[in-house]
Amino acid sequence: MESAYQECLIHEFRLQRISYESEVPVYIDYKGLIVGDVYRADLLVDEKLIVELKAVEQISPIHKAQLLTYLRLVKKPLGLLINFNTVVLKDGICRVVNNV
Repeated sequence: MESAYQECLIHEFRLQRISYESEVPVYIDYKGLIVGDVYRADLLVDEKLIVELKAVEQISPIHKAQLLTYLRLVKKPLGLLINFNTVVLKDGICRVVNNV
């Protein structure tokens, strides 16, 4: 279900000419060993904002922790967690800040 929302959001980005990357690999640097293709962020918008998409009953702490992990690994300050399983979409948006 989340992939359908992702495709629609990508379409909107294209229509609005907003730069983005989808399914962005998030690498881990463990003492000089680069471990890749372990995590993938749903969207990186304008090379600044990571967006993670969900379609769950409720956003849980693990979802926020996942996004915060991505933010820390790619050294980005801000992310959005968007849950599409809400009556009013704005109620499903959670801002996550990485104090870099």
